[in-house]
Amino acid sequence: MRGQFRLFVDQYGNQFGAKTVRELRQQVGGRCSKMYRDSKDGTTWHTGYVIGQHWLTMYAPVKIPA
Repeated sequence: MRGQFRLFVDQYGNQFGAKTVRELRQQVGGRCSKMYRDSKDGTTWHTGYVIGQHWLTMYAPVKIPA
């Protein structure tokens, strides 16, 4: 994230905004791990975080090579 403001949307439609993972964890609460997606060409992309029971997708759609 590197200090850039990002919007995160979980599977329930809740929205969270944060500049760092630490800020995001404070808002959501719980243990944090990265969320990945595979594309059709076989590459893997880091697309968000799983924090507690929330699967948070980063927006504007961000793809960071894993």
